[in-house]
Parts: sequence; structure tokens; C-alpha cells
Amino acid sequence: MTVILVTGGGSLGGLVAERLRADGYEVRVLGRRPPGAVDLREGGRALDAAVAGADTVVHCASPPRDGGEEAAAHLVAAARRAGAGHLVLVSAVGAGRLPLGHYETARAVERLVEESGLGWSVLRATRTHDLLAAAFRRMARPPVMLLPAGVREQPVEAAEVAGRLAELAAGAPAGRVPDMGGPEVRGLESLARAYLGATARRRPVLNVPLAGRAYQGFREGEHLAPRRAVGKRTFEEYLAARRGRRE
Repeated sequence: MTVILVTGGGSLGGLVAERLRADGYEVRVLGRRPPGAVDLREGGRALDAAVAGADTVVHCASPPRDGGEEAAAHLVAAARRAGAGHLVLVSAVGAGRLPLGHYETARAVERLVEESGLGWSVLRATRTHDLLAAAFRRMARPPVMLLPAGVREQPVEAAEVAGRLAELAAGAPAGRVPDMGGPEVRGLESLARAYLGATARRRPVLNVPLAGRAYQGFREGEHLAPRRAVGKRTFEEYLAARRGRRE
């Protein structure tokens, strides 16, 4: 039986593991919490033991604020030592184009995978609904919700990204595959107001112009994939489903 190791036991990694198990694969999940707790930034014997025997490695772990490239380098080296045949990576639309830490790290990790000497597949996706909702939750804490003016988003359902990653993991190495974006490209204010309404928060919303190359890149949509709007679930549908689960 094919053995697949999934890094990241959180939202996306957990969904990928769930999908692969349903399809009959033997799945291991490597995260920072037990069971399977391994710090990728440390590497070493614990990581080698976790990767040993894996045919495919799916890297879904969210890169930490510091050490994301180092963590990926340890994982790639361990996969190479274990003789894994396929590395699958989820990355970010905008990687290598936006001069911002997360996107620069994403591109650096892509290069590590591409130059690993192993078969690989890389999927770039836009920001997921739950990540956008988490950002709005932080922004809604002050009395006034401040948003960067002129920025759009294209949120995608995490389960849909997980499904695509599972398909890639089950197949042969495919290289850089087409990007995956949500069904709608919308202004950030429109999405923020949908979030406020769904969570019964009352906040005035203020759009604030910013400066810098990263902000200009966001205004120009470098993090979007309008030609790859393949996601199905809208942000409002996500919010309604989340509210239903809480009720």
C-alpha cells in the first residue's frame, strides 16, 4: 500500500489526510503537536523516522514566522534520504512576485522542492476562507476596522484545495500545476462587511491607503488568480456553514 506523509496537522493538512484515508491510502500526519510531533526546523532523527517508508510527502505545514525555508530544507533532505518518490507542495499565488516575507519564503521553498532531485508537484492557491476570516477577526478587535485601500481578495475553500492536493499526491509528479483560486475576486471591504454581518459585529470600516512595493503588488492583484477561479464555495457560503456548525 502507498504510504503518504502529510505535514501540518491543522486545517489544510488534516483535510488532506482525511481525503487520502477515505481513498484507501495509509497516511501519516506530521505536526508540531502529539501524536506525530516533530519540529521541522530541528530536523534530525525524529524527522528521519517520521519520513522513513513514505512513498509520497505532502507539505502543508504553515511556514513559521522564522525558519520556514530551513524547515522545508530539512523535510526535503529527509525525503531524499528515505527515497520518497514524490514531493507535493502547497504554495501561495504571488510567490516570488510580492516583496513580503510570506511570499518570499513560499518561493524559496518552491525552489527547494524543484531542485530536490525527486519527483515533485507544486500547487499555488489563493488565501483560504478560514485564513481570511482569521485576519478579519484580528482586524475587528479595535473599535474601527482598518483595511488597506484598493485591495481585492479571491478566497478559496480549504477543503477544495485539500481535494486537489490529494489528487496530486495520488498521481505521478506533475511539476508546477495550474493555480487554484476561489470563485470570486472581490474588494476587501465587501468581504469584511460580509464577515461583520455574519458574526454580528458592528464596526465602522475605514479604507487606509498605504505605501510600499508590497502594497502596490496587492493593489495590482499579484496574489490573485482570476483566470483560475475554479473554487466553488463563496465566502458567504463558508460563513453560513461555519455559523451553522456553531449553532
